[in-house]
Amino acid sequence: MFPPSDRSQPSPVSENAEYTPEERRILLNLAHRSIETALTEQPIETHAPTEHLAESRGAFTTLHLSGELRGCIGYVMPTGSLYQTVAETARAAAFEDPRFQPVSAAEAPHLAIEISVLSAPRRIRPEDVKVGKHGLIVTAGARRGLLLPQVPLEWDWDRETFLTQTCLKAGLAADAWQHGAEVQAFTAEVFGEE
Repeated sequence: MFPPSDRSQPSPVSENAEYTPEERRILLNLAHRSIETALTEQPIETHAPTEHLAESRGAFTTLHLSGELRGCIGYVMPTGSLYQTVAETARAAAFEDPRFQPVSAAEAPHLAIEISVLSAPRRIRPEDVKVGKHGLIVTAGARRGLLLPQVPLEWDWDRETFLTQTCLKAGLAADAWQHGAEVQAFTAEVFGEE
């Protein structure tokens, strides 16, 4: 139904990247196949092809269509292998993100995919947050908001705005990070299609 994707060329790899260009290509192609097989109601194989991709990791899959956000779903904490997580989060971003209508068969071939592989979150003092390095989780009671490390860069936010926006995403007061809300940080290796 869909032609093989030749656009799954991963973004350039930084020198401290954990994932090779080939592993990135495998994961980006997996995300596309996961969406395409969901549209045709076919199963997808989620057995990781390498030990590295079989490691348990949290990850988010972000979809863009014509440069606009089209879906983003992920797991902060690992629920299975990275390979399985990418397959699941790609489908969820395409069909279960409550902010959007499900991706159509006409849209699927045109999606640009970005994958964020997360480190484990850890508590951090607000003054130690580094924009562009950290993603944030702010929690108070049953409310929790998360923003990936690339979000403040895309919006040109400073540290305080990043903290404030994460609180707002949680449905908390804008200054909750200054009044007892728990702040956690994580890092992410982010790669996608150019």
